[in-house]
Amino acid sequence: MSAWVLPDHIADVLPSEARHIEELRRGLLDTARGYGYELVMPPLLEHLESLLTGTGEALDLQTFKLVDQLSGRTLGLRADSTPQVARIDAHLLNREGVARLSYCGPVVHTRIDRPLASREPLQFGAEIYGHAGQEADLEVIELAQACLRGAGVKGLQLDMADVRVIDAVLAPAALTAAQEGRIHAALNAKDVAELEALSRDLPAAVRRDLGALPRLFGSVAVLDEAQRVLQPSPALHAALDGLRWLASQVQGMDVSIDLADLRGYAYYTGMRFALFAQMSDGRAGHALELARGGRYDEVGAVFGRNRPAVGFSLDLKELVAAVAPRPLVAAIRAPWGMDAGLRQAIAELRSQGHTVVCALPGHGHQVDEFHCDRELVPDPARRGAWTIQPLQTENSK
Repeated sequence: MSAWVLPDHIADVLPSEARHIEELRRGLLDTARGYGYELVMPPLLEHLESLLTGTGEALDLQTFKLVDQLSGRTLGLRADSTPQVARIDAHLLNREGVARLSYCGPVVHTRIDRPLASREPLQFGAEIYGHAGQEADLEVIELAQACLRGAGVKGLQLDMADVRVIDAVLAPAALTAAQEGRIHAALNAKDVAELEALSRDLPAAVRRDLGALPRLFGSVAVLDEAQRVLQPSPALHAALDGLRWLASQVQGMDVSIDLADLRGYAYYTGMRFALFAQMSDGRAGHALELARGGRYDEVGAVFGRNRPAVGFSLDLKELVAAVAPRPLVAAIRAPWGMDAGLRQAIAELRSQGHTVVCALPGHGHQVDEFHCDRELVPDPARRGAWTIQPLQTENSK
């Protein structure tokens, strides 16, 4: 095997895309800061038990593991930053009131969860700790929307669900964790035949509700239909009313509901959402999930502080594929030389924020990221001075 071949689903990021990703990263962090979120930088690796405690089997399978040569303990490369941020909130900040935290850094996955995904996402996220009310849910959704719009994404659609719906449906049945897991998988796949087989011995009301859930997706009107057909309970009403309120408050996005969507069930404790957008290639019906999040109030319990928590995250490498490419950076081409006037002129231009590319002796301009539309040349009117003039190309001569 050639030494330059990378592992599957791992890729280098070349100049144009790297610049675009970095510009997006700065914009996202600035947007989060505008909402009052403080930046944290958790480490890439930690003791495995700290990374995985309370996160469920799915994250365990996604985590690369290695042995610490200093302590002999098992370490993990983070597959998700949220458990780390929960640890920071619980043990390092230890605030009594609300904490708004944001982060951006690489995570590493042992496997992909969908075709063409990267095993090294660049994860950006924002989270609120300490407020159990729906005000925090709405703020996180609005922040995610602002981040994507600031990145240039148009035509956003918000898809919402709530794990408390399935909890309410299954509450009358005494199920083992394994039975619940199989039912959740069948619901998420909308496998009606499998659901019928799994619910054959359950109470009639539970069977009826499980049969209805795969059909309860679409517009916000689905919530009224769910209220009508599902067995009533305080927990069900709270979940449906919460989704209805959020849908009524969201501005500038189409809203859809899917009450059988159980992705991340073991992780979330209430509302969960995803933001979709049309790909920049314009193919009809080709929507991409760009951000996902929800409420996960139990995430800090293992660290000794069971604080309310809600947040979202996105992968910058996916985001860059959904927005139009940025134009090249305008630049000034200059000759290389030791002339004091030339060096001073270049330094002054760079201090003013201009990009100046010096052509090294014997080489032409071979960079892809800059559009050299001007050049630095000797000033014919002033000896030893330099001036900028439009760059003469073959097409402009």
